[in-house]
Amino acid sequence: MTQPTLEEIRQAPKVLLHDHLDGGLRTDTIIDLARESGYDKLPSTDPATLAQWFQEASDSGSLERYLETFAHTVGVMQSREALIRCAAECAEDLADDGVVYAEVRYAPELHTSGGLSLDQVVTAVNEGFRIGCQGRDIRVVALLTAMRHQARSMEIAELAVRYRDVGVVGFDIAGAEAGYPPTRHLDAFEYLQRENAHFTIHAGEGFGLPSIWQAIQWCGADRLGHGVRIIDDIAVAEDGEAKLGRLAAYVRDKRIPLEMAPTSNLQTGAAASIAAHPIGLLRRLYFRVTVNTDNRLMSATSVSLEFHKLVEAFGYDWDDLQWFTVNAMKSAFIPFDERLALINGVIKPGFAQLKWRA
Repeated sequence: MTQPTLEEIRQAPKVLLHDHLDGGLRTDTIIDLARESGYDKLPSTDPATLAQWFQEASDSGSLERYLETFAHTVGVMQSREALIRCAAECAEDLADDGVVYAEVRYAPELHTSGGLSLDQVVTAVNEGFRIGCQGRDIRVVALLTAMRHQARSMEIAELAVRYRDVGVVGFDIAGAEAGYPPTRHLDAFEYLQRENAHFTIHAGEGFGLPSIWQAIQWCGADRLGHGVRIIDDIAVAEDGEAKLGRLAAYVRDKRIPLEMAPTSNLQTGAAASIAAHPIGLLRRLYFRVTVNTDNRLMSATSVSLEFHKLVEAFGYDWDDLQWFTVNAMKSAFIPFDERLALINGVIKPGFAQLKWRA
């Protein structure tokens, strides 16, 4: 079977579980919104120059430096109109890339400095997703994120539960890992478990195995945001045989989904190159790996581009890309019957057609 080209991959029905709304804005939209709102801190008002600035600032190899770029995107997302526009364009851009299902995350607490309430933020984003999905073969839902260095996680968890039947499917915590362990937010996670609600935790991206262990064993995470450092618990012999430590074995045995974003992981220093990214080994060992964008603006990427980089680095074929996609759909936070309908009715037929053509 021939290797899929980027153009062919764009036609495949793809699933996205880890994408930040404030990390995927169009540069011309940022410039428009800055002008309309009076935000005057942009490094450039030329779209191409601004896009280059975002990528260079994100290529530093430091998670903390990478996170600084969000001051500008969040800075222009402080009104209902701005949030609706950004969410609608997000859905449009994902649909244009062939994504059929996406869980897009954002932190409501970051969008209230212009006077919006948390509820107004959520309803605006939901409205934007609804508009962007109209007439397109895509479903976009939200994950509500709490910032791990703040103390509003219980408030955001309650917000996620309040809107879980209207566009919100789960909860997340994000931000710099070092010094801010997930156990700081244990009350929020215990509340979500009591409410039978789904949640993922950024863990094992900028910090190692203790972060992953706490996220799973203390907090009860359904999925791991990145989880790339699980590789630290796997020893590979010279002949290629892998020996899993207790935590890595648990993650694989329990089929805990890993929301991996290869390009982003390179930018934050979690891997040296795509070819050296742990996703290759984790795929070989059949961990529940999924492929994601994290921040499309900062990484100048799309799901199709991430897949294409993996095809080039590891020689993956259509079967591999379908495996990643089905993994993601299995791991989504919508009801089982809805996941199954997308797998059997959209994803498998879509890939079968592309394989047949190849």
